[in-house]
Amino acid sequence: PPASQNNEQGSTLRDLLTTTAGKLRLGSTDAGIAFAPVYSTGTASGKSGRTMPNILDDIIASVVENKIPPNRAPKINVKTEIKEEPKDDKNCIQDDCSKRYSDIQYSWICDKHVLWLRDHKNSNNWKLFKECWKQGRPVLVSGMHKKMNFSLWKAESISLDFGNQQADILNCKDSIISNTNVKEFWDGFEDVSKRQKVKNGETALLKLKDWPSGEDFKAMMPARYEDLLKSLPLPEYCSPEGKLNLASHLPGFFVRPDLGPRLCSAYGVAATKDHDIGTTNLHIEVSDVVNILVYVGIARGNGVLSKSGVLKKLEEEDLDDLLRKRLKDSSELPGALWHIYAGKDADKIREFLQKIAKEQGLEVLPEHDPIRDQSWYVNKKLRQRLFEEYGVKTCTVIQFLGDAIILPAGALHQV
Repeated sequence: PPASQNNEQGSTLRDLLTTTAGKLRLGSTDAGIAFAPVYSTGTASGKSGRTMPNILDDIIASVVENKIPPNRAPKINVKTEIKEEPKDDKNCIQDDCSKRYSDIQYSWICDKHVLWLRDHKNSNNWKLFKECWKQGRPVLVSGMHKKMNFSLWKAESISLDFGNQQADILNCKDSIISNTNVKEFWDGFEDVSKRQKVKNGETALLKLKDWPSGEDFKAMMPARYEDLLKSLPLPEYCSPEGKLNLASHLPGFFVRPDLGPRLCSAYGVAATKDHDIGTTNLHIEVSDVVNILVYVGIARGNGVLSKSGVLKKLEEEDLDDLLRKRLKDSSELPGALWHIYAGKDADKIREFLQKIAKEQGLEVLPEHDPIRDQSWYVNKKLRQRLFEEYGVKTCTVIQFLGDAIILPAGALHQV
């Protein structure tokens, strides 16, 4: 109803917005405005300046100070006591979880930064996941391949069914993209002798760039689409129909990001001379991501590292003890190496990469963002410098066959 017909103006958030929207004048100090704006201040040339009011703070201040009639008790019981927040949220959560979720098989890895859910079948996993997700931390769920039809995801099976399709193929080393027949990519997936060669005779490190994706995935690969959906971890959150999947319940007029699914396929670096490159450079996704490793190819041919050689390379990484133990388990098949950073470190990482670019004589343009442009794979030497010079520690995760890595939006990662 119009504000004039409401006897208790401002008693709800809707009323507050209705009655004050037209009254707020940015930067005004008049006593006649609906409420005093909350300004952030900064110093420039010795003078303090005002910026645009923080609207959310204004609304909260207004509700508290002006909009609850003095003769009516608030609907919410507001307690005045202040409870001190625990100084170490991470340890507090873990101690609490060990008591409340004793029926769930889980561990903390990467210096207790990543939750590892070891039993994908446990129907209570989502309850513990929720506690971790509140803190914006990555989660690893293992064993998802046990729920899938493995034959559908073999390289030879995909090549047989879709080899005549055209797609963009990215050369990961020099970022050259070419449109070519998908069969060429899959023929070299496990047979190095059939891979493309670059000018100096090296084997090309190729990636099939998001093929297929979204609706194309569903239309082109209906059997694989259904197999993937029924095998998603934590369906309460990850399934398109999940009760806690926010995107599933947004009104249709919202512009949604591409929620996939998309197939990401790439050769491993084991067959290349340069092991300081990746198949996915450092970047940020705008939505939460679930990445399931559905197949690991074993490359064969001249110059390829043996399985023991690959394991030795992985052991040189800064790994958690539990991940080292998984590497020694013959039933586990490692397939991808991830480096993950918290979103709060983005500015430090951006500054660091710009500094490295200048050191290397590269032009650093103000409109270019090294993270947004996905122009860097941060190698081991640079990761060490990032920690020593900026205090940013890398979270290193090995993704084994069947592992689902769930990343919150804003988390930086490279693969």
